[in-house]
Amino acid sequence: MNKINKTLAAALMAVGILSFTNLPTRGADASAGYNLLKEIPVGGEGGWDYLSVDSANRRLYVSHATKVVVIDLDKEVVVGEISDTPGIHGFAVAPELGRGFSSNGRENKASIVDLKTLKTISKVDTGENPDAILYEPEQQEVYTFNGRGKSATVFDAKSGKVVATIKLSGKPEFAVTDAKAGRVYCNIEDKNEVVAIDIKKHEVVNSWPIAPGEGASGMAIDLAHHRLFLGGDNKMMVMLDSTTGKVITTVPIGEGVDANAFDPGTQLAFSSCGDGTTTIAREETPEKLVVVQTLTTEKRARTMTLDPKTHKIYLASAKFEPTAGQRPKILPDTFKILVYGPGKAPVQ
Repeated sequence: MNKINKTLAAALMAVGILSFTNLPTRGADASAGYNLLKEIPVGGEGGWDYLSVDSANRRLYVSHATKVVVIDLDKEVVVGEISDTPGIHGFAVAPELGRGFSSNGRENKASIVDLKTLKTISKVDTGENPDAILYEPEQQEVYTFNGRGKSATVFDAKSGKVVATIKLSGKPEFAVTDAKAGRVYCNIEDKNEVVAIDIKKHEVVNSWPIAPGEGASGMAIDLAHHRLFLGGDNKMMVMLDSTTGKVITTVPIGEGVDANAFDPGTQLAFSSCGDGTTTIAREETPEKLVVVQTLTTEKRARTMTLDPKTHKIYLASAKFEPTAGQRPKILPDTFKILVYGPGKAPVQ
């Protein structure tokens, strides 16, 4: 090999090594930090609550006043809405049934919705003020967690028939399910505890204190490692063993948390807070949780969901009119969805 070829070969090898060492590994982009990627304008008037993702069918469902706004996750545009959901709190989906379910707080009912037509099929009577709502795929049942009713209403996802009413010790907040374990887990916000519900018996089989956590609202689950992530109003995220109820560890978060999420692909847990921050922590081991980023979002952007396919998180927000000594009013047509994801923010 002549001198020129040797030089060229060395240069190519150097480029190859450099390229190889910069290849992203699993979760590498996420660990580099989350940034604002886009704002999806929604408009309209009224408040909002939970957001939920149907990752398989690429839909984002946003609770907004008396309707559900439907957003295409790939195009990131509004593609429809589900009406007649007074005081809606949450929306759960059963992709295999082609159905969705809303918790309508103002009428003490849950709507059963055709996901193709976005039309309401029927409504189910629930306890007082249904808030969080959950689809449990093993039994193909829907749970509404009734805030003022201090209960959970369970109904068949196909027929809409109520199969159980489960009394709870206090005000339920968010809930998650582990089908393999046969459990549904729910925060009891005013009792500082988590309950485990047997999905076949439809009864509470465990109740665990979350101390030093308090007033947990958001909840997420790592199914592989049996870990629950609870966002508490004492500015703390608790990691709890869902098999024993033992609190494993805690990390600090912002003020006014409302939602939690967990990404199994990156092992990142999220807590979105009303103070305009979202805490991102990595589950380095099932015993170790470490904060890796405090993401600045917007004031009152406290409800959130995650798309495990793209690793993006979605938060609801709007502009407010400042009012002295009164609750700030939402300015008309300012409602929007903030999209955050790993990688660099787009150039404006």
